[in-house]
Amino acid sequence: MNSLVLQNITKIYPNGVNALKGVSLELGNGMFGLLGPNGAGKSTLMRTIAALQSPNEGRIFFNGTDTIRNPQFMRNKLGYLPQEFGVYPKISAQDLLNHIAVLKGILNNTERRKQVEGLLNQTNLYAHRKKAVSSFSGGMRQRFGIALALLGNPQLIIVDEPTAGLDPEERNRFHNLLSEIGEQIIVILSTHIVEDVSDLCPQMAILNDGEIVCRDSPKTLMKQMQGKVWRKTIRKELLNQYESSHLLISSKLVMGERIIHVYANEKPGEDFYPVSVQLEDVYFHTLKLQSIRKEEVAC
Repeated sequence: MNSLVLQNITKIYPNGVNALKGVSLELGNGMFGLLGPNGAGKSTLMRTIAALQSPNEGRIFFNGTDTIRNPQFMRNKLGYLPQEFGVYPKISAQDLLNHIAVLKGILNNTERRKQVEGLLNQTNLYAHRKKAVSSFSGGMRQRFGIALALLGNPQLIIVDEPTAGLDPEERNRFHNLLSEIGEQIIVILSTHIVEDVSDLCPQMAILNDGEIVCRDSPKTLMKQMQGKVWRKTIRKELLNQYESSHLLISSKLVMGERIIHVYANEKPGEDFYPVSVQLEDVYFHTLKLQSIRKEEVAC
């Protein structure tokens, strides 16, 4: 059983941006979703966990080892798929995996060939192994990135915004691959796409403005809000009025109609109807409450 412990991780960049503000988490094997909007600090946290940068404060332990004092320990145990990664333009998938495997220290020819072929099969890329990775579609490229991350049998995998831009079929294929990987090791899924966390992760946290604002299972978080989320269809010119009079969670146009979700312990008014709570409601409600608290402090 693997263990990742983050204690009070704070990161302030030289330009003064406070990207992480005392982040603490404890993770074990399985898929863990780190959900937050763009600019929330997710990529900063992933780079810090991956020992690509050091925090200003705090400690990180992986399987009992302090990885800030011993970053190479983490690098030896880690597979990392960043938002974007470069490839050599004319090298085939098989040759590039083989090259990276050598760089990772897999020097035995038989072992390396077995692992490369196994990963190409696992990511459903074996039939394309002789094609240049630069010619791959977005989904194939992401699956190749997972194959790279899995070289060397890591005990922790970090995937940063992995499904952005993928079509539904590739997204489902990628989800199945991540679920399979997450059975035996820690997989951290960092994303702003609520459905990815809802579909994949038995545990999650919401990160916003450099802070963990909630942490639990998606099922528990949704259950806590059940019966307190209400829906109404309104005229678009009334949106500001409802924003000022209700705790508005979300607003979106559906076939030309403005549909709002509001949070209330009881039915908030005429023509409001209860909805089955989704993780998206939890997410927007959490961000809304944090925004309200910050406004109250500022005042």
